[in-house]
Amino acid sequence: MGLTVCVYCASSRKTPAAYAELARAFGRALGEAGHALVYGGGGVGMMGELAAGAQAAGARVTGVIPRRLVEAEAAYERADELIVTEGMHERKARMAERADGFVALPGGFGTLEELFETLTQRLLGGHDKPLALLNHEGFYDPLLAFFDRLYEEGFAREKSRGHFHVAPTIPDALAAVA
Repeated sequence: MGLTVCVYCASSRKTPAAYAELARAFGRALGEAGHALVYGGGGVGMMGELAAGAQAAGARVTGVIPRRLVEAEAAYERADELIVTEGMHERKARMAERADGFVALPGGFGTLEELFETLTQRLLGGHDKPLALLNHEGFYDPLLAFFDRLYEEGFAREKSRGHFHVAPTIPDALAAVA
């Protein structure tokens, strides 16, 4: 059996269709590689496409969603397992417990918050699981430029670069967490 990969991405219904296609393709690739998915449990936007793509390719899908978001994000009811938590902190903890590695697809503030918490925990020794940013068409380039400023001005250590991978393609992202 493969790995369980935690994927962070958007649940917004307003993002361009290309991002939904990317999420579905990532889910398919995850399943085709024999891996399982754990993610935020939403059934709409990139989240829903990710889960549907993963299941279509044979992946076990575990969604973890706070009770107050079940309706707002239209929880992915077809998940093999849907865990409803009391809040966001529990959601992130439950996803991290099950994950062998993490991938951040393009996303908004929620995706960034999850990415930063996962990276910070890794930097502080809270885990040693691989983390990859799927930098599809340079989506994360502005963030990476900001990271460069953090290194240059001493707010982050240069060695922090080694705690995450920047992956330009789906196969690169999967390889980074495998």
